[in-house]
Amino acid sequence: MGHIESVNVGVSKPYAAKTGRSGIDKHGAAGPVRVEVPGPAGPGLAGDTIVDVRGHGGPDQAVYAFAREELDGWAARLGRPIRAGLFGENLTTVGVAVDDALIGEVWEVGEELLLQVTLPRTPCVTFADQMRRPGWITEFTAHARVGAYLRVLRPGPVRAGDPVTVRDRPDSPLTVSLAFRAVTLEPELLPVLLAAPVELPAKLAARLARRVPTT
Repeated sequence: MGHIESVNVGVSKPYAAKTGRSGIDKHGAAGPVRVEVPGPAGPGLAGDTIVDVRGHGGPDQAVYAFAREELDGWAARLGRPIRAGLFGENLTTVGVAVDDALIGEVWEVGEELLLQVTLPRTPCVTFADQMRRPGWITEFTAHARVGAYLRVLRPGPVRAGDPVTVRDRPDSPLTVSLAFRAVTLEPELLPVLLAAPVELPAKLAARLARRVPTT
């Protein structure tokens, strides 16, 4: 069974972003953090910050999860430690197949919190500014292990050490990583999105519509 290594929240700081500021630089909370269904552009975690309300936050992007195993892989590639929260994730997981999770999959975190996988993360200029590495967006995109956004099905607290249990998986081939690859670098995978027997979140459906020519 997987678990939460760290629960991370951020405050607004200056960044090379459209808004000039961002809450991407997140750090581990010392105790439990309440997770609620956010408003149209709000954060899911108490104490977190959403600045770019057009690109982030809201019900389908209430929580962002990234695997410690992927962070460690990047640490080896970049030659420096990668702390929890540096990639802007709210939940740093251990032993959870975040990128291989299915769109629509349901996770129980701790004793109360219930989350549903919605869509992959899209790297942006703010993330590039956070990493201070030339070509970072291209490099991160090519790896195609971008972490998962989740919606809140049942609010509750989350803390470091909480177990993560997969409670439901749709009968679908559509993983987070496959969805990301289809709408970025591998258009030959678009038919998998089109045929997926799950309801796509609005943002992912919109990206799919832009990639599929109308007849």
